[in-house]
Amino acid sequence: MALRQLDDDDGLVQPEDVAGPDHPMRTVTREVAFERGWSSGRARKVAELFDGLAPGWSATHGDPVRLAPVRDGLLRGDVERGGRWLELGSGTGNGTRILTELVDRAVAVDLSAEMLANAPAGPAPRVRADASSLPFPTGLFDGILMVNMLLFPEEVDRVLRPGGRLLWVNTLGDRTPIHLSPPELLDALPGSWSGLTARSGSGFWVSVARQR
Repeated sequence: MALRQLDDDDGLVQPEDVAGPDHPMRTVTREVAFERGWSSGRARKVAELFDGLAPGWSATHGDPVRLAPVRDGLLRGDVERGGRWLELGSGTGNGTRILTELVDRAVAVDLSAEMLANAPAGPAPRVRADASSLPFPTGLFDGILMVNMLLFPEEVDRVLRPGGRLLWVNTLGDRTPIHLSPPELLDALPGSWSGLTARSGSGFWVSVARQR
């Protein structure tokens, strides 16, 4: 497994000190990624949490500095912008707007009904689904975008076509509540993956593809 570190994007900003290693969502993130620690009860609690946060989400999470890693990753992450993309954990559509500027087709998925309800109409179809069991065929997507999203490794690997790209973004770097470092991301995914990573804005991105 290998990651090539690219030069940092211009204008790096120190992230807000929102979360550290002891943040409750950090524990959930690691349990889901490494211990398959997901259940219907945990799904319900996470959905309720984000339903409550949805009305003010875009105002607090949609600024250009936070979203800089999304755009930078799509531009420099060796991604296929002409194919079919899936955004997991799309929230109120902050990342979706950038994604649909740069790729031909995209579908936005979130567990929270209120997050989807607070997203503006368009620019991509919105689907409410649990990312641990997605309603899509195997190998359907050329790329998957995940911005501050829980990682379900086997399901990501299943719906991504061979050679497709996963673009993982933490908008506040290691201060992001739902956080995995680039090496942890590679360790969690099944099989061998390689790719690129860089810092941008207040966070970082990782673009990886499964090695054949």
